[in-house]
Amino acid sequence: MLTANEIRKQFIDFFTEKHGHTFVPSSPVVPLDDPTLMFTNAGMNQFKDVFLGTGSRPFKRAVNTQKCIRAGGKHNDLDDVGKDTYHHTFFEMLGNWSFGDYFKKDAIAWAWELLTEVWKLDKSRLHVTVFEGDEKNGIPRDDEAIQYWRDVAGVDPSHIHLGNKKDNFWEMGDTGPCGPCTEIHIDRTPDKSGAHLVNAGTPDVIEIWNNVFIQFNRNPDGSLTPLPAQHVDTGMGFERIAAVLQGKSSNYDTDVFLPIFKAIQSTTNAPNYTGKLDSLPDIAYRVIADHIRTLTFALTDGAVPSNEKRGYVLRSVLRRAARYAWQVFERKTPFLHLLVPVVVDHFGDAFPELKRDPKKVAGIIEDEEKSFLRTLDKGIKGFNKAAKTAREDGSNTISGKVAFDLHTEQGVFIDITRQMAEEANLRVDLTEYNRLLEEFKRISGEGRTKFVITAIQGDLPATDDSPKFGEASLPGVTVLGWVTGSTVTREGSLNTTEEVALLLDRTPFYAEQGGQVGDRGEIIVGNVRFLVRDTQRLGDSVLHIGSLLEGSLAVGSSATATVTGPRLHIERNHTTTHLLNLALRRVLGDHVEQKGSLVDGEKTRFDFSHDKPVTPDQMREIEAIVNEHIAANFPVSAHVVPLPEAKKLPGVRAVFGEKYPDPVRVVVIGTDSLDRTTAEMSIEFCGGTHLRSTGQIGLFKLISQEAVAKGIRRVIGVTAEKAMDAIQETQSIVEDLTGKLNCKPEELATRLTALQDEIKRLQTAAKKAAIAEVGNTIDRLIASATVINGSKLVIGELPAVPMDAVRSQIEGMRQKAGSAVIALAWADDGKASLLVALTEDLVAKGLSASELMKPIAATVGGGGGGKRPELAQAGGKDVSKIPDALATATQLATNALS
Repeated sequence: MLTANEIRKQFIDFFTEKHGHTFVPSSPVVPLDDPTLMFTNAGMNQFKDVFLGTGSRPFKRAVNTQKCIRAGGKHNDLDDVGKDTYHHTFFEMLGNWSFGDYFKKDAIAWAWELLTEVWKLDKSRLHVTVFEGDEKNGIPRDDEAIQYWRDVAGVDPSHIHLGNKKDNFWEMGDTGPCGPCTEIHIDRTPDKSGAHLVNAGTPDVIEIWNNVFIQFNRNPDGSLTPLPAQHVDTGMGFERIAAVLQGKSSNYDTDVFLPIFKAIQSTTNAPNYTGKLDSLPDIAYRVIADHIRTLTFALTDGAVPSNEKRGYVLRSVLRRAARYAWQVFERKTPFLHLLVPVVVDHFGDAFPELKRDPKKVAGIIEDEEKSFLRTLDKGIKGFNKAAKTAREDGSNTISGKVAFDLHTEQGVFIDITRQMAEEANLRVDLTEYNRLLEEFKRISGEGRTKFVITAIQGDLPATDDSPKFGEASLPGVTVLGWVTGSTVTREGSLNTTEEVALLLDRTPFYAEQGGQVGDRGEIIVGNVRFLVRDTQRLGDSVLHIGSLLEGSLAVGSSATATVTGPRLHIERNHTTTHLLNLALRRVLGDHVEQKGSLVDGEKTRFDFSHDKPVTPDQMREIEAIVNEHIAANFPVSAHVVPLPEAKKLPGVRAVFGEKYPDPVRVVVIGTDSLDRTTAEMSIEFCGGTHLRSTGQIGLFKLISQEAVAKGIRRVIGVTAEKAMDAIQETQSIVEDLTGKLNCKPEELATRLTALQDEIKRLQTAAKKAAIAEVGNTIDRLIASATVINGSKLVIGELPAVPMDAVRSQIEGMRQKAGSAVIALAWADDGKASLLVALTEDLVAKGLSASELMKPIAATVGGGGGGKRPELAQAGGKDVSKIPDALATATQLATNALS
C-alpha cells in the first residue's frame, strides 16, 4: 500500500519527469499579498495574476501541492470538521497548470493515465462529468471534453455525465476569466451501482479531481469572449486521494492522520479511535487532528492568534480543539502544543518551512491554551447551567445573552457555544447574540465601518497610480465611474451624497497597502467637490471612497485630484519604520523579522519576532540609532529592479511570506545609487511613499512596547512634533516628581526605589495588623457564641481584609471552637466575601459547608462555594446585604443543629 508521502511524490514526479512541468513550491497559507483572501484556499491562488492577464511566469507548465485553509470567510468548512469523513480546515491541493500551453486533450489524457496506469484505479469505478451547457447564458456544451474522454481516455460513454453550471462551470467572479470544468468521481459502492449518485453529495461516490478549462472571458453584459490564451487549472484533494489509494472509506483512517491520532492518545490517555461518526471521542480525535495541522501551518507562515479577522479564526480553531480535549478527554492542562512535533515530523519533508522554528510555533499555541483554559471551566459550567434552565423551562434554546456573556466574559466564542448546544440537542438564539455583539462593538468603538465591496457587477477599470510617488495634486484626471455595493457604474452622473468609491484613470492617492493607510483628500470638478475619506485597492483599480458635498459629477469629467490628508506625516512615519527595522536588528540581533506594521499620520506601529521584552537600555539604543540616521540627513531613494537582481542586494529585507512583483520596487536609505549599497544600510522591498531624505523626519521617540503573541513584540513610535510632545510630557512628569520628592532628576530612581520599599513595609505591617484584628474578632465571636445541642454557632462580621487573611485563621478557629458551625462575612475590595467552615464531627453527621453556603451567597447576589463539605467560600456584589447573609446563616445553622 502506498504511503501518503509516496502518493504526493508520485503525483509531482509524474508531471515533472514525464510531462515537463516545473515544480513550484506551495505559497504560504497566509496570503499577505492578496487582501481579498483570509487564507490561501486553492492551488490557483498564487497564479491568479496569470489567469487575469496581469502577470506571467518563466514557465508554461507547473505542478505542486498547495497548503490550503478553508476556515472563515467565503470558503468555510470549520463547522463540518469532525462530523464526517472528509471535511478539513487544513488540506493539501495537488494541482497541475498550463498557462497558454496544453489544453483539454492533454489534461484529460494525463489525468486518466495517472489514475488508471500509475495508481491502477479500477476504471469501472471511475465516472466523469462535463459541462452540459447553458443556453440561457450563451454557454455551449463541452462536446470537446466529451470527445476526449471517449476517444482519448477510452471512458465508457455510460460513465460520462452532464453537469450543470453549479458543478461544472468555473468563474473567478461575475466578470473575468471563466470556463467549463470536468470532474472525475470514484464509485465506492460495493456493487459499483453508484452512477446515479454522481454529484449527489454522498461519500459513496466522491469527486477526486477537477480539471478547469479557462477559455472564456465573461463580459459585463454577460456574454462570453474566447480568451487569446487558454489555461488549465486542476485540483485534487490530497487527503481524499490518499484514502482512495489506501482503500479507506475515511480520510481520517489514512496515515495522513494516524500519527497525529497516536500522539493525541499518548498525551491525553483517550480511548482508542474507532472511526464512528456519532461518537463524541471520535469526533474529538478528528477535530483536534485537523485543527493542529491548521494551527501549525498557519503560525509557521506568519499568522498570529488575535481577536480580529484571520487571527480570530485561528484563535477560534485553537479554542475548539482545546474545548474537546478538556470536555471529552478530560485533559485539564495545555497539550495541543505537544502535537506540533508530530506534524513537523510527518509533513516537514514536503514543507521544509515547518522545520524553521517549531518551538516558537508550539510556544504560541501553549500560551493561547493557557489563557483559554483559565476561563474554560467556568464557561462550560455557565453553558451547562443555561442548558439545564432551558430544558426545565421546556425550551430548546440557549439565550443570546448567555452566548454573548460566554463570548465576552469567558472567551467561549459563539461557534463553540453552538457546537456544545448541538451536542446537547439545543440551539442558540443567534439573533439576540448578534444584536448584543453589535451593540457592544458600537459602545466600545470597535464598530467603525469600512467601505465594503461584494462581488463586482460590471467592469472595474485599472488605475494608473504611479503619480502617488510625486506631487500631492494632479490635474487633468478623468472620472471613469463609481462603485456602490457590488455595482460598477460607468455612465451618467453621480448625484447622491451617499458614500461611493469613485474611479479615476490616474490618481496621486495612495491606496491602503503594506501597512500604510490610504490617503485622504478631495477630487474637484469646477465647483463640485468629492471628499475622499479613504483610499483602497481592488485588483488593479484604486477606489477613492467618499461622498459628494453637493452638486453632481458626470462620467468623463476632467478633475483635479488632491491629497489633503496627513501625507507628510505618513511619509515621515513610513521612512522611520524602515530605520526602526534596521535599528531593531542591530540592537536585538538578526533573528528580528517584521511581522506586521501600521503606518498612519499619528505613529509607526511595528511588530517583530523577539522572544523577550526590550529592555529600557535597548529602547534607548534603538532610538539613538534612528535619530543618528535622521541627523545624518541620508538620501531616501526608490529603484525598480528585476526581482532576482533585487534579492541579491546586500542586506535587503522583505516580509516573510509576502509575494513581490517582478520587477520589484526597492527603497534604500543612505545612497541614491544601487551600486553603492552596503549591508549596513536600510534596503527593503516596498511599494509605499517616503520622504526624500531622513532629515525631514526631525525627531523620533519610542513610546511603548508590548507582547502581541508568543515570540512577537510590538513597539510604537512617533516622529517630529509628536515626538517632541512625548519628550515634553515625560519631562513634565519628571519635573513634577522631582518637585514632590525634593530631589534632582538623577536621584529619582533611588528615591522611587526607597519609596517602593517603604510602601511594601507598610503593606506588610498593615496585613499583620489586619490578621491580628481578625484573630481578636474571631476570639470574641467564639466567646459569645450560641450553643445548640453541644455545638457552637460562631457567626459574625469581620473587618475588611483579604480572603487569605481569614483562611489563615481557619484551623486555629476550629480548635478553639470545638464542635461548631462557623459562618463569617466581611467586605473585601468593594465586594462581599463569605466563608463557612464545619468541624469534623458535624461533617461526620452529614452537614455540608458547601450546601449551607448556597443560600447565604445568594443573599449578597453571589454564588459558588465549591464542593468541600468542611469548607466553602464565596463572594457577592452587594456589600449592604452582609447583615442579611449573616441572618440567613444563623437560621440555617440553627435548623441544622436542632
